[in-house]
Amino acid sequence: MAEKKTRETTTVAHQTRDGKTGSGARRGEQLLRKLRENSPEIYYAGQRVKDVTTHPAFRRGVESLASLYDLQWKYPDVMLYDSPASGNKVGRSFMIPKTHGELRSISRMMKVWSDASFGMMGRSPDYLNRAMTAYAAGADFLAQQGPKFGENARRYYEYIRENDLCLTHTLITPQANRAVNTAKQADPYLAARVKEETDAGIVIRGCRMLATLPASDEIMVFPSTLLKNQEEDAPYAFGLAIPTSTPGLKFQCREAVDYGHSHYDHPLGSRFEEMDAVVIFDDVFVPWENIFLYRDVAKCNEAYAKTGAIVNMSHQVVVKNIAKTEFLLGLASLLAHTIGVETFQHIQEKLAEIWVNMETMKAFLRAAEADAKLDDYGVMRPAWDPLDAARNLYPRLYPRMIEIIQQMGASGLVSVPTQADMNGPLSEEIKNYYQAARAEAHERIPLFRLAWDTALSAFGSRQVLYERFFFGDPVRMASALVANHSCAEYVDRVREFLAQSREEALSEARK
Repeated sequence: MAEKKTRETTTVAHQTRDGKTGSGARRGEQLLRKLRENSPEIYYAGQRVKDVTTHPAFRRGVESLASLYDLQWKYPDVMLYDSPASGNKVGRSFMIPKTHGELRSISRMMKVWSDASFGMMGRSPDYLNRAMTAYAAGADFLAQQGPKFGENARRYYEYIRENDLCLTHTLITPQANRAVNTAKQADPYLAARVKEETDAGIVIRGCRMLATLPASDEIMVFPSTLLKNQEEDAPYAFGLAIPTSTPGLKFQCREAVDYGHSHYDHPLGSRFEEMDAVVIFDDVFVPWENIFLYRDVAKCNEAYAKTGAIVNMSHQVVVKNIAKTEFLLGLASLLAHTIGVETFQHIQEKLAEIWVNMETMKAFLRAAEADAKLDDYGVMRPAWDPLDAARNLYPRLYPRMIEIIQQMGASGLVSVPTQADMNGPLSEEIKNYYQAARAEAHERIPLFRLAWDTALSAFGSRQVLYERFFFGDPVRMASALVANHSCAEYVDRVREFLAQSREEALSEARK
């Protein structure tokens, strides 16, 4: 009975998944209404969340997400473009660029969204919009498994573009026994795998980590690039997308870093909580038309690179990193000015370090866009090497910049009053004793609360962990970088120099 209900639900959904039923770019209220009407099965603190738009752990983060959609219509010339299918205004993060100018226009759009959260919403919708756009543009690669897979990607991309949907995604298998591969776990259904195949689609059972932003419309379920064995790993090898409200799909969330406090006390955590969740597939039915990769380990491992998805995602991330670093530079500079330490050389050195990091990220972005070339599918694809360098470097830069905020704020970060204290019985004493060199207490305290929420709070600590592992294990990423980027040209230069030195030494000896 459960399976029949699932299939009926999917059929109804598919009737509107043709890419031509949407009205284009959404506004925030449309997002909120859809989340209320099609609520995912989300669990938090031992209970199912009935409405993410009103639940205290989700509400304000969802409101910030909705505000991004309103921002599209505030700056439509930057944020939107005309759909090639419907003529409606659609989000520019869905654009398939053909020129350098179009590529740069996507950057400008993504920067507006990143600036809105100071880069603290790492999974703003443009991140996966760029991924799915690449899969659609590179659908010929997916079609190598069979024409239907490429066509599925194109059709799904049009559907989310024309309806301006918000996606989450999951690709990592659960942390159980890391000493063996996925297929060798004690429970073969620990990691999400194909349980059953029918004429209509497949049934998936198991779980995946880590879906950031579970309060979204759809979920992309793709493998990591760590599948090893064609025969053993084939049941775990698939790429697909389904509504987050699909029957049997469940999200188990971590504890929120939005504690319900005021924007004054928790200026970041009260606004930009995206939430993270483990995704449970309780015999989830997926129709064939929603599947883009299937049981081909080699294709699954290659898909991110071949279609350009990893390039597009990294492009968005570097834009986000610029916004985040600009915020940290502004915060550190204002801290230094407020407490009168900007003339100290060690403070200047710290500010210079953040500034160099910011300009480094900007240089990577500029190089990636300037050296962009049309790929095999006629898409203007950013140059990969600068983006790969940026995504390997930033996980090391961000924790250090947070350390700088901690060092500059020092004990001031752990002695800041709350909004209630500002209005409490010691308010007059606070006004006197919490002044700074260039700010009254009512100006200094909000600044230090912002620095605390950036560098010490649960929200800030989650951001550090998030950046450390944004694209996965940094050691594996470094190994992949070494494996995929040849140093032969530079090795040859050194060999030529050594050979030249030997010849010169022999020549000198003969004299």
